[in-house]
Amino acid sequence: MPELTVRPAGSSTEVPPPSRRAVQAAYASVVSATFGFIPLHATWALGIPLWAHEDRFREWYAVGGGPYLLVLSGLALAAGVLAMSLVRPWGMVFPGWAPFLGRRRVPHRSLAGTAFVVSAFLLLYTAWATVQLATDFDDDGIFSPWIVVYGIPQFLVWGIGLFIAARSYHRRTSPGRRAGPLG
Repeated sequence: MPELTVRPAGSSTEVPPPSRRAVQAAYASVVSATFGFIPLHATWALGIPLWAHEDRFREWYAVGGGPYLLVLSGLALAAGVLAMSLVRPWGMVFPGWAPFLGRRRVPHRSLAGTAFVVSAFLLLYTAWATVQLATDFDDDGIFSPWIVVYGIPQFLVWGIGLFIAARSYHRRTSPGRRAGPLG
């Protein structure tokens, strides 16, 4: 990928490109969100009880489990777009085709803040799931407890990758930015 230096509209300074590490972290976060999270949750949203206790799953699904899982999948897709925006030019300036926003600056604090909050949530959820796995590994829930063994590494990649990309974005776009190897 060629290194792009972006000059947001209304800005007299250029924003340096993200580091290779930040780009790799963002892509890892996107892959974790879209290919790690969405397929399994979309399978469940379609009513397929993969790695679930069928009777308990059917009861849960009948009272709104499907729409809930579709919303979660949509949020994961949005988190993937968020991660990419931290390392692509459209995270600095809205694309020209965007209604009402085209070619305007993206508010960098809002984008970086959202990414930091989502990353913190993902990492706190991962910590909670790890504690639950260690203290209450039973088979009484809807889903097999072994699903957490898959989910913990997937959420770690997602949360850490998003944090690294957000940190890079924040450092590169902040007034008085500091150049550095994590840039």
